Amino acid sequence: MRFLLKAVMDTERANTLARAGKLGSVIKQIVDEQKPEAAYFTDDHGKRTALVILDMKDVSQIPAFAEPWFLALNAHIEFHPVMLSADLEKAVPGIEKAAKSYGQYHTIKAAA
Repeated sequence: MRFLLKAVMDTERANTLARAGKLGSVIKQIVDEQKPEAAYFTDDHGKRTALVILDMKDVSQIPAFAEPWFLALNAHIEFHPVMLSADLEKAVPGIEKAAKSYGQYHTIKAAA
């Protein structure tokens, strides 16, 4: 199952590593070990952020993927399941079933 790992790095820790010339090598080591499908780097609310796409066989792998970011960069971590277009196509029957069962509730107005 694919997950998006979002690692928002602690600015102080990342700055310390950057000043020591080690930030790039630490991030590279983590990414090389995790072997993601893709890794992107951006900011989130002004903080260095990694967006990493991982394919996990079991959710018990979450700590192994999270701990390097926690330990090396004091990062705030989020995991989000993600789908490819083909996965979304397989989900259409479930979406349609929910729409038939619950779609009528959008027209009910909240009691004042």
